[in-house]
Amino acid sequence: MVDATDRALVHALQLDGRAPYSRIGEVLGVSTQTVARRFNRLRAEAGLRVIGLPDPEMDGRSQWLLRLTAAPHAAQDLAGALSRRSDTSWIKLASGGTEIVSIVHTTQSDGNALLLHDIPRTAGITSVSAHYLLHLYVGGPTAWRGRAKSLTATQENALRGFSGLPDRGAVRGLNAGDGKLLAGLAADGRATHADLAVRTGWSAATVARRMEELQQSGAIYFDVDVDPGALGFTTSAMLWLSVPPAHLDAVGRALAEHDELGFVAATTGRTNLVAQAICASPNALHTYLIERVGAIEHITAIETVPVLRTVKAAAPFAPGLVGLPV
Repeated sequence: MVDATDRALVHALQLDGRAPYSRIGEVLGVSTQTVARRFNRLRAEAGLRVIGLPDPEMDGRSQWLLRLTAAPHAAQDLAGALSRRSDTSWIKLASGGTEIVSIVHTTQSDGNALLLHDIPRTAGITSVSAHYLLHLYVGGPTAWRGRAKSLTATQENALRGFSGLPDRGAVRGLNAGDGKLLAGLAADGRATHADLAVRTGWSAATVARRMEELQQSGAIYFDVDVDPGALGFTTSAMLWLSVPPAHLDAVGRALAEHDELGFVAATTGRTNLVAQAICASPNALHTYLIERVGAIEHITAIETVPVLRTVKAAAPFAPGLVGLPV
């Protein structure tokens, strides 16, 4: 069971994933050793991880949301196989275990291989739909608000790493050295400058300078992986919504204010908005849909798809899963 200190630690890391334990402890009013001990326990028991990721827009990548249906016996193996790919994230088993939802990152140079070649020839899939992510309202650099409710405004200001809008003109293009740096941050967003120097071949001072440059420009951000169930959120569902185009942005912005949503995006496809609801219980989800989503005008249809399990979150790999290569 997590307590107030655990929740405050997760909130602190969401504000600044690389904040030293000493600074977090000072703001939370606990010792550095307590922060380190709580972090290690949450990492072991709740999958807590800090991951450094590139902003897709500045990295030249496109993002697609795939919906795959498969026979029940094949879906788990397929989800495991997808999780081992470096171009996938946020893989979920849904709809009683017969549907897989996954984000796929593509570039022009890879020819959209997963979308156009690998998936169609994979055995066991009965249907595929691909939805291009046009705009993120919640997700990526904009973190889930529901787990960021433990600190006061004063504590938030003391912990916030980079504030204000990123200066996107302040950084040169990503290069091969940055690729090695990003690989290290994807494996461990709290890796030391010395460890990252070994990966990149740079000096620790160069690593520190380049990381500050990339963060201030918005080229990279830090995400926090943690099991929502450990925080008391046991029920999740994907919401596929239809909204008239003239009202799409207004509805997306309204949904982005909901603490219950960890992801909101405008997409292509039969529906044009998708969200992930994360609630304390089935009854809480029911209440949320009726009282909050139902109060928003211009949503003409909604499909609610329960999520059984997250197979892979933002981290690049999910070890220990069994499945055939895709």
